[in-house]
Amino acid sequence: MMRLLMTFLLLLLANTAQAHKPSDSYLILKIDGANVQGQWDIALRDLDFAIGLDGNGNGEITWGELRARHDAIAAYALPRLKILTEGELCPSHATANLVDNHSDGAYAVLRFVAECAKPLTNMELNYSLLFDVDPQHKGLLRLEYKGTTSTAIFSPGKANQKFDLSEITLLRQFLDYAKEGVWHIWIGFDHILFLLSLLLPAVLYRSKKHWEAVASFKPALIDVLKIVTAFTLAHSITLTLATLGVVTLPTRLVESAIAASVVLSALNNVFPMFEGRRWMVAFAFGLVHGFGFASVLADLGLPQDALLLALVGFNLGVEGGQLAIVSAFLPIAYYLRGTMFYRRVVLFAGSILIMLLASVWLVERVFVIKLLGF
Repeated sequence: MMRLLMTFLLLLLANTAQAHKPSDSYLILKIDGANVQGQWDIALRDLDFAIGLDGNGNGEITWGELRARHDAIAAYALPRLKILTEGELCPSHATANLVDNHSDGAYAVLRFVAECAKPLTNMELNYSLLFDVDPQHKGLLRLEYKGTTSTAIFSPGKANQKFDLSEITLLRQFLDYAKEGVWHIWIGFDHILFLLSLLLPAVLYRSKKHWEAVASFKPALIDVLKIVTAFTLAHSITLTLATLGVVTLPTRLVESAIAASVVLSALNNVFPMFEGRRWMVAFAFGLVHGFGFASVLADLGLPQDALLLALVGFNLGVEGGQLAIVSAFLPIAYYLRGTMFYRRVVLFAGSILIMLLASVWLVERVFVIKLLGF
């Protein structure tokens, strides 16, 4: 199995083509008095799905086809971003339409201006782009005000957010990055399932090819600490290297390898291959997951003077979110460890379900197709 997995990963390394990743848009807002200068990068594939860009249906979007839909893009996007101050809407209009490339393909670049009645001291943003057609879509915001930078991530559950511009300090920025780190791990289903797959057997041990309940809490806690420490150390290394631009990997490889890590960790619960060495699996694949975490920070396009602050805050947020998951899981798992329900349903059936779901993700990411809505 391990030889097959390594062969698969080597094949992915050989293919450096860019590929599908979860749907994101990139929004930059620069506040100057009563005006807001905006730039909104939206994936062509998302716009084609939402409003249609491929005029002749040949599977390729030309500049001519994109240019013909500039007005339609602005008419679709701008009403889905409401900028308000003190409850009053700031009307916006498009000023330019361009095109750019991100790590996962071509993006339409919509530049616009929002004009408010008076200089902004606080701002409320309501973001609803693509939420009606893709509940996993996220909007990544970079907000610039008087030389400071703040970030936020919009999702269906966080579509409306408020910003007090007078409170954008270095501490506020640090806390924002930490908050986004927590949020990213909580909505990162593949990261969560990988971690849970490794933790499920922590309250059990193998005896004569059968799972048995541990006698006390201590060995379970030690096993969990080894796994969490290994995963944290590994993804912190690659998160740092990738964010600083020292090492970069193709999106297709990273996202596919993350899905493969979930498959392997769940499979190990059904057919144990790494008994007592799950921390090694956590470390090895934690290196790959770190590149996945880094993609969020990298795609925000943060200024160089904010990178270290973003890196430390975001990483601490990821660890905090991760520890919250572990803290909720371990007591329940320990309480249920001696039951047939835990061994047959939670561990065995749960691992099978995780493996099947991750296998679908793997197919989606390798062959650039969409089979699931998440």
